[in-house]
Amino acid sequence: MKLLLKTFVIASAMALTAAPSFAQERITYKSAKTASSYYQMGVQIAEAMRTGTDGAVVVTVEESQGSVQNVMEVRARGADYVFTTPPALVGLAQGGKAMFEGKGDPSFDNIRALFPIPSLTMHFVVSTDSGIEKFEDMAGKNILLGSGSFGAREGEKYLSLFGLEGKVELADSELSNAVSALKNGQIDGFVTAGSYPAPNVIEAAASTGVRVLSLSEEQVAQTKRTPLTIPAGTYAGQEADVATTSLPVVAYTTTAMSDDTAYLLTKTFWDQKSELGSAAAWWNAISPDMIANITTAIHPGALRYYEEVGAPISDAHK
Repeated sequence: MKLLLKTFVIASAMALTAAPSFAQERITYKSAKTASSYYQMGVQIAEAMRTGTDGAVVVTVEESQGSVQNVMEVRARGADYVFTTPPALVGLAQGGKAMFEGKGDPSFDNIRALFPIPSLTMHFVVSTDSGIEKFEDMAGKNILLGSGSFGAREGEKYLSLFGLEGKVELADSELSNAVSALKNGQIDGFVTAGSYPAPNVIEAAASTGVRVLSLSEEQVAQTKRTPLTIPAGTYAGQEADVATTSLPVVAYTTTAMSDDTAYLLTKTFWDQKSELGSAAAWWNAISPDMIANITTAIHPGALRYYEEVGAPISDAHK
């Protein structure tokens, strides 16, 4: 993978010399709530686009209530709209299923991917004092799931999948209280989903001894989610890799965007990825391999860039 990334970066640099000139483009980028890590990522992308194009691309970041809203707004948005959502959600919208049942729209079929952004990564964080070393050890322990979030829903699902439903005492508190509650011994652990390194896990690891639980291969398969490894050393005291699951997230637009603009946005993102990683570690988890997590069609302009640099794309992306 390191060789692939090196080749990709070299090819990206070569593509820069052949890139056409562009008039200034104004883009609206919609991702998540202002307090979330994904909103922060949007701000970072906006700065990367400005820097990487010498001001030729101006990105305005808008607050969002979440991925479903982002997809629904495709119906009323134009060629300047970029938004983030899991590929699975785009598939549901295009099929008129689940939360999109009865809300289908022809514009959903025009959604096209640009580039991957950091995935939602499941973290099962427990204090070392709790004695919890594996999932089954959570039986009889006090665990905070929070409510309403993807992480809370996934956490509850995993407890059921792994035979812990009704065996874990669920703390009645919001996830925002997790670190202080863990530090004070009010809970034994908490579940959170966020791009690693997740700020609340960093804080917990720095303030008290914690362990991030690893899933077995069988458990990962049971979840039917995308496998992901959190490298050793990501968090204080983490001496080994952690095997967990993730929900891929992608930056999308629609076919209303011109091929040249989609090309420019995609090329600039990858050209600036190293700088993004220097500013925020979660960008270091992004690699060309993650293009395989895009299960929907890629915008023709982005495809042109990926073909130029020899990125791993498939027929399903076209």
